[in-house]
Amino acid sequence: MRPSNTAAAIAARRTQTKDKLDRVATAIGQLRRDRGRLSVRAIAQRADVSTTFLYENADARSLVQNAVTDSRSRRDAAGQSEHDRIEATWRERALNAEAELTRTQKEVLVQRQRIGDLMGQIRDFDQMVPGESVQHLISENTTLKHQIQQLTREHRTLQERLEGARSNLRFSDKRIAALEAQILELQ
Repeated sequence: MRPSNTAAAIAARRTQTKDKLDRVATAIGQLRRDRGRLSVRAIAQRADVSTTFLYENADARSLVQNAVTDSRSRRDAAGQSEHDRIEATWRERALNAEAELTRTQKEVLVQRQRIGDLMGQIRDFDQMVPGESVQHLISENTTLKHQIQQLTREHRTLQERLEGARSNLRFSDKRIAALEAQILELQ
């Protein structure tokens, strides 16, 4: 074989390799735009090259490794930001429910103390006041009892909401842990 033929073969081989590398780079860009899964097989199919070429050629191998690593880090960052967003909303709901429960408990305590004071006043008036005033006091007492019942129902409702929020938070924690495990298995 003559040296000119060898040089021509080497030049042709280099041109083919450069063309394949260009197709690989183009395929990686297309897969990223299409949000396709970046893997050796997917890149080889899109670039119309063999997987052997991607493994044996150092430039192609580094292109593929960089693309796959970049894709994983982007997916991980997106997953983490989604996890943080969900976690923040559940935490906010739980904190709001706990704050409302605390406020309601204080209100119930204040109402009970007020009822106790009024009950004492009713007993005092019962002994000193004529029948007409007693009726007025009895109706006021009934109104206060209705308010107590309403506050008790609100307290119970808020307690149930708090329990629901805590349950949802536990469920989301379990779901997030499962998704993180799936991500780790995929890597």
